[in-house]
Amino acid sequence: MKPTAPPPIDGVGASRVQLRPGDGDTLLDALCTRFPAIDRDTWRSRFARSRVLDAGSRTLAADAPLTVGGNVYYYREVTDEAVCPAVETLLHVDDEIAVVDKPHGLAVMPAGRFASDTLLARMIRRLGNGDIVPLHRIDRDTAGLVIFSLRAQTRDAYLALFRQRRIHKRYEAIAPPLPALAFPLVRESRIERGTPFHVMREVEGAANSCSRIDVVAREDGAWRYALEPVSGRKHQLRVHMAALGAPIFNDRLYGDASSDGPLKLLAARLAFEDPVVGGRRVFESGWSL
Repeated sequence: MKPTAPPPIDGVGASRVQLRPGDGDTLLDALCTRFPAIDRDTWRSRFARSRVLDAGSRTLAADAPLTVGGNVYYYREVTDEAVCPAVETLLHVDDEIAVVDKPHGLAVMPAGRFASDTLLARMIRRLGNGDIVPLHRIDRDTAGLVIFSLRAQTRDAYLALFRQRRIHKRYEAIAPPLPALAFPLVRESRIERGTPFHVMREVEGAANSCSRIDVVAREDGAWRYALEPVSGRKHQLRVHMAALGAPIFNDRLYGDASSDGPLKLLAARLAFEDPVVGGRRVFESGWSL
């Protein structure tokens, strides 16, 4: 049986670590061993504030003996975490899903420098539901639509929409003109993790990514593109546009690293047949590029 995590605190879910032989004599020793970047005083503070718990949501003591194979839950905290000033819009909520229009600059999930100010944490606080899970993700730098599952019992039915490619996703981007290419076109390539680790790149080999790309407006120096990802590789649309010779404006990873302003990429439209409630669902972002 999968261990049951304690409930979120202030929108932040508990992270789990399983204790191993050699981690130390006490829980404090073990956590310092497993997470050397976090100092002992920080862990002591978390123990004192009941931020280190067992599966029964009981507070653990820093000097408690280590139990090999035991699960310990803790709540991530980021010192001086940056807060995104923009506010998301809750477009739709029912018993099964919530559809949220995310602003640029807000991470969907906790990771790295972001813990308490993420779209997930905001929605947990806003809806008072610790079971919320995003069904998909978009980059922190990308604005637009994100669907959340509200109940574990029906979650897989919605996840199947993505696995089986039964959901239509349309993005919009502003990027340099590509007058030498005929549109619409399909870009297929193999995308793998590059260097540094958070940057993706195209490599030789069988394609594992596919995007449909068209032009919807042409202006001097800037075209508006409609992008439809058939697959869902990390940074796929950004990588494909850069590979075509038109990196999306303000893309500091795949274009001009010195550029300023929000990435000109928007998750603009989602459409699907609801597998639980029934009927056609169509959602459109209210953000503009």
